[in-house]
Amino acid sequence: MSTLPRSLRWLALGGLACGLGWPALLAAETLEPIVVGYLGMERPDDREPLSVLDPVLDDEGVQGARLGISDNNASAQFLGQEFVLHEAEVAQGGDVGAALEALVEQGVEWIVSGLPGEAVSELMAHPARGDRVVFNAGSPDDALRGEACHPALYHTTPSRRMLADALAQFLGFKRWDRWALVYGNTEEDRILAEALRAAAERYGHRIVGDRQWPYDPMARRAEGGFHAIQREIPVFVQELPEHDVLVIADETDYFGEYFPYQTWLPRPVVGTQGLIATPWHRAHESWGAVQLQRRFEEHAERWMTPRDFGAWLAVRSLGEAAARTGSVERQAILDYLLGEEFELAGYLGLPVSYRRWNHQLRQPILITGPRMVASVSPQEGYLHSRTPLDSLGADEGESTCRF
Repeated sequence: MSTLPRSLRWLALGGLACGLGWPALLAAETLEPIVVGYLGMERPDDREPLSVLDPVLDDEGVQGARLGISDNNASAQFLGQEFVLHEAEVAQGGDVGAALEALVEQGVEWIVSGLPGEAVSELMAHPARGDRVVFNAGSPDDALRGEACHPALYHTTPSRRMLADALAQFLGFKRWDRWALVYGNTEEDRILAEALRAAAERYGHRIVGDRQWPYDPMARRAEGGFHAIQREIPVFVQELPEHDVLVIADETDYFGEYFPYQTWLPRPVVGTQGLIATPWHRAHESWGAVQLQRRFEEHAERWMTPRDFGAWLAVRSLGEAAARTGSVERQAILDYLLGEEFELAGYLGLPVSYRRWNHQLRQPILITGPRMVASVSPQEGYLHSRTPLDSLGADEGESTCRF
């Protein structure tokens, strides 16, 4: 703060005073830094994108955390606060506990996780975590928000059920009520298919038929057999009953991209390919999102992904709570995060906030094609007694989470 001229220093402080109030500004001049750790996992070798147009990313998630730290410190300096980031990465099949212990040794008190679901559960159960809070920025597993929830676990990435509900609302708006479902033979795809079935039931859609894609994830068309694909996929879906839309559940991206324009009937393809539901997309530019997109591109020299966005939201949640309370104490920050006053600008049209019953960040979901955003859920007409955002995902009354 001392590097600013006196006039600019008081101008900056005056602006913060209007937004935060003088009590926050008059906190201690120098506070202990808020030390955040990002814990990620190496990308599986067999999870490369199906299209060569999509980059292979080895820094997904952590770049969002880095930008969040930078954004926090831009204003924290005026409050005597500082955010510090340490990073650790677990190899596939590696020791999550060892990486956690390394972060703890560096003084980390808050953890942002880019781990898959099983590894998140391992992280929460490890004794080295102590009472540290973990932000799940990578796993969409509904179980982590349900029967496997934890009072020290917060979620900044949406669950599969939230994504499925967001898509179902849009399809309801379009009155595309008869779904044909095609899902892969991985465990992730099976779980996603169940979430889609639950969303269809909630919003009055009917799954008229479903089929499992019979091939393994690495059985890809390396020889460019376009004519074989043109013959194979129409025959595969021909047995499905008459439908309005073909819904694909292919989280590992090993077959779904073949389906658009290859179906037996001229029907739109939605789900994990075609028209998708996602918390963030490179085509999103409304509500000031261009500012975040450009900051991230300058910072990371690539587009922001949903996992980057989840990590950014986690770090920014801490920054917003620390700034508004003027405190770096864990309990003060957590009380504010779960309070009625907490709102974070997520560049999604509505402020985002945390659900008290399972610590899921309620947030709008983008409905988008490959190059353009088509809509944003919740859709008009889908109401909720608390907020329309709570129409996405498990509501309080149906949640199995019990802290």
